[in-house]
Amino acid sequence: MTSAPGRRSSTFTRLLRHGFTDPSGAEQLLDTAGLTAVRNDPVLLDALGATADPDLALLGLVRLLEAQDGATARQELLDTLIAAKPLRDRLLGVLGASAALGEHLARHPGDWRALVTYEPRDLHPGVEEFERGLAGATDPVGLRIAYRRCLLSIAARDVCGTVDVAQTAAELADLATATLRAALRIAGAAAPEDATLCRLAVIAMGKCGGHELNYVSDVDVIFVGEAADGADEDKALRAATRLASHMMRICSETTVEGSIWPVDANLRPEGRNGPLVRTLASHLAYYQRWAKTWEFQALLKARPVAGDLALGEEYLAALQPLVWQAAERENFVADVQKMRRRVVETIPAAEVDRQLKLGPGGLRDVEFAVQLLQLVHGRADASLRSGTTLDALKALAAGGYVGRSDAAQLDDAYRFLRSMEHRIQLYRLRRTHLVPEDEADLRRLGRSLGLRTDPVATLHREWRRHASVVRRLHEKLFYRPLLDAVAALAPGEARLSAEAARERMVALGYADPAAALRHLEALASGVSRKAAIQRTLLPVLLGWFADSADPDAGLLNFRKVSDALGKTPWYLRLLRDEGAAAENLARVLSAGRLAPDLLMRAPEAVALLGDGDGGGLAVRSRAHLQQEILAAVGRADNAVQGVTAARGVRRRELFRTCAADIVGSYGTESQPVEVDQGALVDLVGGAVSDLTAATLAGTLRAVVREGWGDTLPTRFAIIGMGRFGGHELGYGSDADVLFVHEPRDGVDEREASEAAHKVVAEMRRLLQIPSADPPLLVDADLRPEGKSGPLVRTLKSYEAYYRRWSLVWERHALLRAEHVAGDEDLGRRFTELIDPLRYPADGLGEDAVREIRRLKARMESERLPRGADPKLHAKLGPGGLSDVEWTVQLLQLRHGAGEPGLRTTRTREALAAARAAGLMSEEDAGILDEAWVLATRVRNAVMLVRGRAGDTFPTVPRELAAVGRYLGYGPGHAGDMLDAYRRTARRARGVVEELFYGGS
Repeated sequence: MTSAPGRRSSTFTRLLRHGFTDPSGAEQLLDTAGLTAVRNDPVLLDALGATADPDLALLGLVRLLEAQDGATARQELLDTLIAAKPLRDRLLGVLGASAALGEHLARHPGDWRALVTYEPRDLHPGVEEFERGLAGATDPVGLRIAYRRCLLSIAARDVCGTVDVAQTAAELADLATATLRAALRIAGAAAPEDATLCRLAVIAMGKCGGHELNYVSDVDVIFVGEAADGADEDKALRAATRLASHMMRICSETTVEGSIWPVDANLRPEGRNGPLVRTLASHLAYYQRWAKTWEFQALLKARPVAGDLALGEEYLAALQPLVWQAAERENFVADVQKMRRRVVETIPAAEVDRQLKLGPGGLRDVEFAVQLLQLVHGRADASLRSGTTLDALKALAAGGYVGRSDAAQLDDAYRFLRSMEHRIQLYRLRRTHLVPEDEADLRRLGRSLGLRTDPVATLHREWRRHASVVRRLHEKLFYRPLLDAVAALAPGEARLSAEAARERMVALGYADPAAALRHLEALASGVSRKAAIQRTLLPVLLGWFADSADPDAGLLNFRKVSDALGKTPWYLRLLRDEGAAAENLARVLSAGRLAPDLLMRAPEAVALLGDGDGGGLAVRSRAHLQQEILAAVGRADNAVQGVTAARGVRRRELFRTCAADIVGSYGTESQPVEVDQGALVDLVGGAVSDLTAATLAGTLRAVVREGWGDTLPTRFAIIGMGRFGGHELGYGSDADVLFVHEPRDGVDEREASEAAHKVVAEMRRLLQIPSADPPLLVDADLRPEGKSGPLVRTLKSYEAYYRRWSLVWERHALLRAEHVAGDEDLGRRFTELIDPLRYPADGLGEDAVREIRRLKARMESERLPRGADPKLHAKLGPGGLSDVEWTVQLLQLRHGAGEPGLRTTRTREALAAARAAGLMSEEDAGILDEAWVLATRVRNAVMLVRGRAGDTFPTVPRELAAVGRYLGYGPGHAGDMLDAYRRTARRARGVVEELFYGGS
């Protein structure tokens, strides 16, 4: 048939209207022998247009017709196709959705007849029907052909909508059961002597065991073997292992007809390292002694499917009680915390957004949430013990363990995502969970799901909508029923019993579930707008609290903050509307005592945790802080008010620093964990040191202003020492300082000295007055002559003392001296005065080096607390802060005059300079830096967790776990943390022995 040039034929237009994307190619296919008589038949065109891919369906039909054995067979197929709507819909539906099954039909052209029958029993076939379909197979090739013939009928019912996705998954699992039985029959026929020696049961696991299999999926199994009557057990197990291995190969190996699917036995005890077949007693012993929580989770889906079914039932009867006791195991909470963080297999970055199974809002989220709730509540409620995800979700909703609305939304989303997964796999019969990228593939996928208007865009929209539902709800499943249980707002709605709520709180890591439930009741009960917002927030917050080492503290602290700010209009709005604020708050409140204590003193600091203007956790510069504090002091009526304002700024900024440190260490959805631990140490050290300097500057201004007006009779400067001068203060550090003054022209020295001493005394008093703000302790013990010397000296006095009397330890201490507040010119001149002392032109003599080593050894022996484990002491232990700092400082004393890079008060900078100058190897510098950073992080962690300073790891398990979380170790890995610290410190001590004590 031809049309005028430049005009399209009516057939071309009709094909376009019926959904063909290549009408020209379709016209040519319709002109092939056998189709010419029906090429314009509206019944055929309508049926082709109703398929997922009309072009693919037509091509498959042409290939099937060409493969028929002669004209009579072709005509029979065509006549049946036109006359019988059930066959037409089934056959063309399969051809339009699956290129792989189209190829099977082309290779086995008689198999189309499997789609002709349309009796009631064909609508819902089970294992028995599939076994009949596979009965004639006597070898792997024959089994594959028969398997695909059965698969044809399942796919036909699926694409025609005769069955839903859950029924399709169940049929696929039944077909897998029949296939495993057939494969075991073939293996037994090949080795009858092995079959007579043993009893072998095949236990389906995973999706096959759960009666919810995909089109193409690994079939997970576990094998149980016993000796037949009178047989030797060892020989029987070897025979059973041969049978099991052969059965797996029959299903998995590639033949001329391809493979069926891999049979995976890695869920067995000890995984791939364990024996393939075990006796029932061996299985039971393993699960009683060694099994982890995830292994009991896997057993939720265990189902005997092949071999000795009586033995399989014995296996289930023996192990099921252990499954329902898993929630009582000692390590259950830690395992749950690990699993709840979704240890997702490594997914290439380019595939994350295309993952249906493992990506955010994927199938695994739903399956995991349901299985965890089954483990928690299934012991007391047998109605929850289903291996099928949707059945279990329905039972959880019926029992009040999951909100009905949430369950309905998850059911809908899960069905849609599984349908997508099925249709993606059906196309090529390949195992994949990735949404395709090709436009044609997406169009076919969308049309196969009934999305006919703009299928690609609609598919993306629906997929993202359902994934968003899963992502939003999968965590809330755990917590919403808890709120319903305590708030009791909907009479007649099924809800958790008090005991079920308690069980769930315990499973989620709450040590005092009764108190936790009281907090929830106080926060969420009632019909006020505040309670309604809390009920929206709490399901998410509870999940974040449960992800910490101390969920109880997190919830209690949240209640305290909410009580304090409950009537403040912006508080709940901030948490509800600003994405980062709620998660940041949850992390801060559950990470330890220090940050919540600081927050409770002024709860309005919650605003810092938000995204908006004026918020955020970026630490502020010294100049910015000093400007704010000096302005506040200037507005104050007296020194007490001025210093109170300065201490208030300090408390707020300490909270900001703590929060930034915690969020960087824990990570959030919007901010990943800070990989560079040194960056976090530098952030805290710099921020706290800058804040201390600004506070001292403001306090000095307040004291001078009240006592002397604008001008003190003497110039006055504060010199930071130790960690303060090194920009390395921790949360619990005192401010080590020296005070220096210089009488102004015409002022009597005595008057100047009295004024300077009064300033120091008043500053120290005001900074330690009991109040809601943490005190700032000012320590001047590093001054000349120590505690015996005058608290303040003139610059000339310092010069005279250092010229005549200075000891090695004092020169050593001056390495960290830096002007931090007061008269800048005086501070600069003090620095010029001490530079020749700390960076001597001739370096250090051997006597001085020996003296420093002697002092170091004496400090280690005398200052280490009695009973402390030296190997875990972050400051004075081997490889701790003292070791690294004294090693670096010895190099500064010896080489600082000739190496300008060493003239710094900062440890890490000096370490880098020593490496650059060739004074130590890059490897040694890296080892010392790693140890110093880790020891500093440990001290910061202890202060954050316990609320008081400490140099050793806590002994209370929860506190130790919290330190571990801060340092990046998950639940149950505190031992690994301690081992890693010892290992890092041991390596650093080796370098110190060489560089500090070795005389280099």
